[in-house]
Amino acid sequence: MFWAFTVFLGSVGFLLAGISSYRRINLISFVSSEQVPFFPQGIVMIFYGIAGLFISLYLWCTISWNVGSGYDRFDRKEGIAHIFRWGFPGKNRRIVLRFCLTEIQSVKLRVKEGPYGRRVLYIELRAQGVLLLTHTDENLTPLEMEQKVVDLAYFLRVPIKYF
Repeated sequence: MFWAFTVFLGSVGFLLAGISSYRRINLISFVSSEQVPFFPQGIVMIFYGIAGLFISLYLWCTISWNVGSGYDRFDRKEGIAHIFRWGFPGKNRRIVLRFCLTEIQSVKLRVKEGPYGRRVLYIELRAQGVLLLTHTDENLTPLEMEQKVVDLAYFLRVPIKYF
């Protein structure tokens, strides 16, 4: 939500600066309209402002439609895994995957270190590749994520792979 709001404010700033250079009126108090010539800087600022508004709209729609959220259910009694996610509105809004637990080859944890470090959980399916299990709104600490991986691998009785 922070980034959607930040992109929106930045795009409005670019749009106001571009419009003020075109109309020769000061819509932004700390920048004089004479400092920004309309051609080429004003046109570029209007373009960036409109592009930013579209990106901000995309981010707000993703947040409000809850894209990427859902649940994972692993049922050992039935031997079936259910993965459900919400997508963008349309005919494929509900994304449901069902497969046998015996198809799961391993649980994978991808570790990215650094200031924007992240841990992402996958399951590897036989002859079908990898499937992302980390939700878009899931912000677990490294210890919580590692515990989740260990618990899932123990429940499914499969090995853990790091990459």
